[in-house]
Amino acid sequence: MDQLATNAILVGKAVIPADAGQVWLQPKFGNRHGLVAGATGTGKTVTLMTLAEGFSRIGVPVFMADVKGDVAGLAVAGSTGDKLQQRIAEIGMPDYRNEAAPVVFWDLWGKSGHPVRTTVSEMGSLLLGRILDLNDTQGGVLDIVFKLADDRGLLLLDLEDLRALLGLVADQRKDISTEYGLVSAQSIGAIQRALLRLEAEGADQFFGEPALELADLMRTTPDGRGVIGILAAEQLVLKPKLYSTFLLWLLSELFEHLPEVGDLDKPKLVFVFDEAHLLFDDAPPALQQRIEQVVRIIRSKGVGVYFCSQFPDDVPDEILGQMGNRFQHALRAFTPRDQKAVRTAAETFVANPDLDVAKVIGQLGVGEALVSTLQDKGVPMPVEKTLIAPPRCRMGAITDAERQQVRAGSPVGAKYDQRVDRESAAEMLAKKAEASAEQAKAPAAKTRAQDEAEDSGFGRAVKDAVFGTKRRQGMVETMAKQTARTIGSQIGRQILRGVLGGIFGGKR
Repeated sequence: MDQLATNAILVGKAVIPADAGQVWLQPKFGNRHGLVAGATGTGKTVTLMTLAEGFSRIGVPVFMADVKGDVAGLAVAGSTGDKLQQRIAEIGMPDYRNEAAPVVFWDLWGKSGHPVRTTVSEMGSLLLGRILDLNDTQGGVLDIVFKLADDRGLLLLDLEDLRALLGLVADQRKDISTEYGLVSAQSIGAIQRALLRLEAEGADQFFGEPALELADLMRTTPDGRGVIGILAAEQLVLKPKLYSTFLLWLLSELFEHLPEVGDLDKPKLVFVFDEAHLLFDDAPPALQQRIEQVVRIIRSKGVGVYFCSQFPDDVPDEILGQMGNRFQHALRAFTPRDQKAVRTAAETFVANPDLDVAKVIGQLGVGEALVSTLQDKGVPMPVEKTLIAPPRCRMGAITDAERQQVRAGSPVGAKYDQRVDRESAAEMLAKKAEASAEQAKAPAAKTRAQDEAEDSGFGRAVKDAVFGTKRRQGMVETMAKQTARTIGSQIGRQILRGVLGGIFGGKR
């Protein structure tokens, strides 16, 4: 396969038989997805770094999470010791040289990289409900909240907007229940408490603007290398649902916004999903169906997805069947769970008569893997025991000063480092509440004005003329007395005529 060296990614060298040659990954099948599996400490991260460097050198941007802090070494040139020189010679890498890859650091909290933000609306109720750990009923109420925001033209940008809209729903619960479906006070309360927990974890920094633009994950350098985006995830991975849901959201954004491109000479982007089992743990059926749909179709948009996990069966069969490129590091079959994983790994490879796959998996050394990649016409090659090629970067963590130096030279810092807060649902609802309060004050103010006018000079004169004072009768009192006298005289005459008429027999 040496003829592919000019446009393919060197994975390593097959060791059985000794003259088997080098193992390559063809770029045109890089979007057919891949799986890197193996026990802790067997070299999965180094394999991921080798693949990331390889894609970057041929102009393919990469996005990957750094869950242990050592992937950041891609940003710094490595050093060549005796053991590394021996491996380079054994694999046959005459053009090997230590160099850094072009890297942009990202961080949900904006500490170890540029802030990554999205809006509440872009996240959507399904994924946000998973982050908040809502049940089906509470998730249904969240759906209503999002629908209400759309119908009333209220922008949901950050968690403050969502909280304001929840307050509106609580105040107008009966009317909203009639129009949209039952909304219970208990469900609203549960969502509000979940928001408080999310904010306590600092995740409110993730929601807001400027929101991440996908184009900034798909950058290339002036010399044509793909930029590797590295998400600082040492702390994020301790919040599994937030970590996995964020990566799933990002993958969904790529799926929804990138155009169909069919089969290209190389991917437009390679997306690495480390600790992939977190994505599928406790995932409801609707969410798992969404993941399967995204992975199945996103390759036609030029995106290759590479899952990394300890066991191959951490990934559901429906998705595992779409992983065309496989890199299986050592598994130790100590428990029934381990033995099942070994059988699964062995059964998913194209058989090689020279290898007993189930046996070899348990005997692999650090930096060795069973590899099968797609070759001509998309046919997977028989599995090979492979000595993985070393990356050219540092294989380990970097210092804070080195990180800051890389961040200072980033092309996207000016765009994302400063948060923007424009008018959205919280401000709009606050203005409406203020306007309603002013309208409520207006009648009371008018009444007070009238009272004050009555107590003023002209008003007092009119009042005295009509109602009188202590010394002088008013018009009302005068008319009342005159009326009384008139009525009294009429009644008296009527009574007198009635009495006299009765005496003298006259008519009334």
